[in-house]
Amino acid sequence: MKTTLKKYLLAIAVSCLLAAPLQAQPKIAIIDLKKVFDGYYKTKQADTTLKERAADFDKTRKGMLDDYQSLNEKYKKELEGANDQAVSADEREKRKKSAESTLLEIKKIEQDVSKFDQTARVQLGEQQRRMRDRVLGEIREVIDAKAKTSGYSLVIDTAAESINSTPVVLFSNNENDITDDVLKQINSTMPADGGKAADKKDEKK
Repeated sequence: MKTTLKKYLLAIAVSCLLAAPLQAQPKIAIIDLKKVFDGYYKTKQADTTLKERAADFDKTRKGMLDDYQSLNEKYKKELEGANDQAVSADEREKRKKSAESTLLEIKKIEQDVSKFDQTARVQLGEQQRRMRDRVLGEIREVIDAKAKTSGYSLVIDTAAESINSTPVVLFSNNENDITDDVLKQINSTMPADGGKAADKKDEKK
């Protein structure tokens, strides 16, 4: 009787040990984060805002270059006038000083354009980063909520790449793919204009 009881208890223990790993297996979902990010209407709004900001920078820069071109033409004429032997020495000296003054203005514009380009790149880069972080944050909130509701312990991005630009996920049977569900949910708040109106919240900061 004791031997039988021991065997019975041992069988139960073995069954529990074998069942434990099965119960501990995580429920995993997959998502194509790139598809979700690119398909989110707020991503398109952010792109529109950035393009408008870049266009403003280009317009300002063009004005600076137009001034630069005009000063170069003025300098060329003043330099020619300073070498004109048909006028008096005093007049040539006067024209020479005027040319030198114009040259200083040209050099200043060159410096201003260089600083402007640097500032524009930094501001556009920072604005792009802020917008990207905000959009990704909103997407993450939806993914987190869906994972908790559906009981997923892990969500893997199938679009992720390694440092060598190779796919991180080499195979998936597409089971528990939440890409379309997340994309549908985040776009459920899209305005009537289809999200064409750019979000000005983060513009020109």
